[in-house]
Amino acid sequence: MSDRREGEVQLAFDPADSDGPRVAFIGHVRTPWQPGDAPGNVAGARKRVAEEGGAFRIELAEGYQPGIKDFTVGQHIIVLYWMDQARRDLIVQSPRHADAPRGVFSLRSPSRPNPIAMSTVQIVSLDIEAGVIGIDALDCFDATPVVDLKPWIATIDAPVA
Repeated sequence: MSDRREGEVQLAFDPADSDGPRVAFIGHVRTPWQPGDAPGNVAGARKRVAEEGGAFRIELAEGYQPGIKDFTVGQHIIVLYWMDQARRDLIVQSPRHADAPRGVFSLRSPSRPNPIAMSTVQIVSLDIEAGVIGIDALDCFDATPVVDLKPWIATIDAPVA
């Protein structure tokens, strides 16, 4: 791809051509966001939800419903999702919020060799039989594939001061 900002460095190969491990998507996210109007992160998504409203949910693919049987409304979970429309060929980026180009691994940008995103969200509704998890917000486009779900556990996931 050629739409690079000044200072950005493109990989000499396409990571998507790798014959590495395969990932099974367990479902998709439903959001109001489309290309051109998605917020830059989950904090931005929450702010827009507070201002504009919006419904967000994770719809599991058939067969994965038993995996959420112990989730509860109010619980926080970590969602790993595949930013399937993101560029994969940048290794150095020039983000608008930074004063100089930065290595992709020091950024939360979806443009990266493996476009895996991660957000901690709160469950606001739950239909285990249907495999639908209502969540407070998310920053990805509608129908973004979900890679995995994990419980957020304060004693494990909270940074040590």
